[in-house]
Amino acid sequence: MTRPTVTACALAALAIGTAGPALAQGKTLYIGMNGGTMEKTYTEHVFPAFEKATGHKVVVVPGTSSDILAKLQAQKDKPQMHVVFLDDGLMYRAIGMGLCQKTALSPVLDEVYPSSRLKGDMAVGVNMGMTGLAYNKKMFDEKGWAPPSSWMDLADPKYKGKVVVQSAASSTFGLHAFLMYNRIQGGSEANVEPGFKNWRGSIGPNVLEYIPSSAKISEMVQTGEAAVFPLTPTAVGAQKEKGVPVEYAQPKEGSVILMVAQCVVANTPDPEPAQQLAAFLLGTQAQEAALKYGAQIPSNTKAKAPPESAEVMEKFQGYMKTAVTVDWDAINEKRPEWNQRWNKEIER
Repeated sequence: MTRPTVTACALAALAIGTAGPALAQGKTLYIGMNGGTMEKTYTEHVFPAFEKATGHKVVVVPGTSSDILAKLQAQKDKPQMHVVFLDDGLMYRAIGMGLCQKTALSPVLDEVYPSSRLKGDMAVGVNMGMTGLAYNKKMFDEKGWAPPSSWMDLADPKYKGKVVVQSAASSTFGLHAFLMYNRIQGGSEANVEPGFKNWRGSIGPNVLEYIPSSAKISEMVQTGEAAVFPLTPTAVGAQKEKGVPVEYAQPKEGSVILMVAQCVVANTPDPEPAQQLAAFLLGTQAQEAALKYGAQIPSNTKAKAPPESAEVMEKFQGYMKTAVTVDWDAINEKRPEWNQRWNKEIER
């Protein structure tokens, strides 16, 4: 190697918090995350910079958050993954089961949204989202309706038979909608009685269908069945790119933060390079690439959007000012009981 090449590599390693020895003896690091678009984005546009700078190799173990959590549990005594991405609700479960280790202190921790740092940095949000309200713009324009502005708009009589809600028993979007309604009714994650007591009589008459996921939303918008429904700004953007006439609306009570978080696996045999990878993935270089090539909204507040995404980022940062978090420890403790009640009391 020439001296400039060595210097460049050394600087690159220092930039992501790695040490010189890592360059001499690279490790293979396994990271659990969603397959499909996320895997493609990170494999093609994020991991190569880390691999070049450190000499480590990153291999994706693809699967849903539930799949990855199941693997973590099965491998608890002898983990085979080094870092995992999980939806925030499941990440709280992983932390509670002792499957994560504390994220090492690094400058990037001061750059991420404070709300993305979970349980004393046992995990950290790597990309951000939020559940708010979305609406059928074509229908709203035709009827002269103003965009929804509150979670209580789901109970507005003019939307009778036009509200679609994802099942709270199977969808985080539906659960978020229920929990925000419950808060408005005076409840909390520790007390969901107001929500269960009042939902059927207020929002219930407006609901056309409780759907298991958001897969049917685009079809129901295009057929004119759905007027208002819980959704994320990112999902709305994806629908708009396909020509579906939807828009996002931020409820005045706030949207609910919905993030993908990462943690370094407890008892991993290679904690130092695993922590290096975790720090890199929170940095601006990685998060800007994930935004540009995979529409992953950064948790790092210093990440800059490319021109084509600047407007989306500006709106998102505005939404974050009123976004709220929910108590996932309380939710996970009672979720099976809530699911049964939802199925019997709300969807029946």
